[in-house]
Amino acid sequence: MSIVDVAQAPAQHPISEPAPWWRQAAVYQIYPRSFSDANGDGLGDLPGITSKADYLHDLGIDAVWLSPFYPSALADGGYDVADYRNVDPRLGTLTDFDAMLDALHTRGIRVVVDIVPNHTSDQHAWFQEALASGRGSSARERYIFREGSGPDGALPPTDWVAAFGGSSWERVADGQWYLHNFAIEQPDLNWSNPEVRADFLTTLRFWSDRGVDGFRIDVAHMLTKDLTEPLPSQAQLDALPRDGRHPMVDRDDVHEVYAEWRQVFNSYDPPRTAVAEAWVDKARVPLYASPDGLGQAFNFDLLEADFDAGQFETVVRDNLTLAEMSGSSSTWVLSNHDVVRHATRYGLPQPARDDTGRPARKHGADWVISGGVTPVLDRPAGERRARAATLFMLGLPGSSYLYQGEELGLHEVAEIPAGDRQDPTFFRSAGTDLGRDGCRVPLPWETGNDGGSAFGFGTGGSHLPQPAWFGDYSVAAQSTDPLSSLELYRSALSLRRTLQTGEHLEWIPTGRSDVLRYRRPNGWEIVTNFGTEPYAVDRSDVLLTSRELEAGTLPGEATVWLGGHGME
Repeated sequence: MSIVDVAQAPAQHPISEPAPWWRQAAVYQIYPRSFSDANGDGLGDLPGITSKADYLHDLGIDAVWLSPFYPSALADGGYDVADYRNVDPRLGTLTDFDAMLDALHTRGIRVVVDIVPNHTSDQHAWFQEALASGRGSSARERYIFREGSGPDGALPPTDWVAAFGGSSWERVADGQWYLHNFAIEQPDLNWSNPEVRADFLTTLRFWSDRGVDGFRIDVAHMLTKDLTEPLPSQAQLDALPRDGRHPMVDRDDVHEVYAEWRQVFNSYDPPRTAVAEAWVDKARVPLYASPDGLGQAFNFDLLEADFDAGQFETVVRDNLTLAEMSGSSSTWVLSNHDVVRHATRYGLPQPARDDTGRPARKHGADWVISGGVTPVLDRPAGERRARAATLFMLGLPGSSYLYQGEELGLHEVAEIPAGDRQDPTFFRSAGTDLGRDGCRVPLPWETGNDGGSAFGFGTGGSHLPQPAWFGDYSVAAQSTDPLSSLELYRSALSLRRTLQTGEHLEWIPTGRSDVLRYRRPNGWEIVTNFGTEPYAVDRSDVLLTSRELEAGTLPGEATVWLGGHGME
């Protein structure tokens, strides 16, 4: 790995007014229960995050995004929220949250928190009140209750299938059924109810008043629904176009909700940010990223792309166009808490694709189900490609979202016994889909596991089992190795902050279909060789490489950053 002194890199491109911090931020996603355990109970917590504030600062990120830390029965890893304005006592207290926020802010790191507005936990006070209140009550109007079908209403109202498998409806003691698009323990809210809308505005103000800088909106495309009788069948739902009028997803009226939220965000100085998790047609992404709405939306295309030059180029071109349409900046993601880690994906055979070009089955799912046996994982290739893809992504204009542990080059953990699994997908699918536990295994901080230290995660073991090979990928093992994945991330993030400039790029022809090269406005260039044959580099001002250059050539499956030559 080669790096020049950061002070020698080109200065940032001048702009007339400072751009909002989030437009080209490096944001680090923390899954709190698996980051660091300060009290030794096997579960990560907020004091654990505070204890690693220096690590996060030294990594070079601009912001932290916290997955849910709210009170939860953990039916879905914390995305079943029982109280939106508190901290799960197993993770700490509001005082601990304030201390963590202060520790990160003191180090120049902003904080984004997850909001889960489509559904609550079945342990939420509102849902418990709904169960106790009965048919026709105002408490039940906060959720979506219906009478059943068939004799005595003993069958679900429809044949709808939940995202985690099984029926989307669950029957309660008095015979009515409630809608849950995810786990049984996650009843959907009724966003036609003004009380629901008002309560979430209160929640946004609660965290904004505490100093939170922004929000990540879970399943932002699913809040509003048209449940006019008669309800359609699953087949009818599947056949309907998703053009803003679909009864269940990506409805135009959801943006009325986000327009209200934007008024709240803009009442703060600086305005609070938001980013939508919206799995929608590309043409509709700008609606969520509108400055009158949430302001930014996730682009998940790289999560589904192979390590392939053509696919990467198409993803970048398409999403920069969408960002220009919305006036926002794009987002780039290679891994998160819902997918197989990209170091593993890139080491497995490329998946079959459907008629839309998307993977016909989640990439890596079959490998996970086999316990990591078949198909054979090429770990070195996966790691080489992951390093190259990361440097390609970090050079792009827009926000880069990093998932905890990817800076260590961590692979997916497949060898988790059935008795230790937690993901509801595993249980609802009868084991045919092992779910997302493999990317949520607690991080290794130390090389050893002496005394149940869980590789430095905490003194009381870890809530998901860690494999023996984790020690080799630990922070301690990599911090003194200049060629490690961790040091590559640290170098790249440090340089990136210096090099970032205007939010556009220029593609440079390479004469090869497997090599991509682009230039940022100040002359900073990124070259990625997706193939296996070396590629000649015509410049000597090398800033950083994912693999060492050999006699002026870039090896296969590698990326190089080249320094700028002045300002435009």
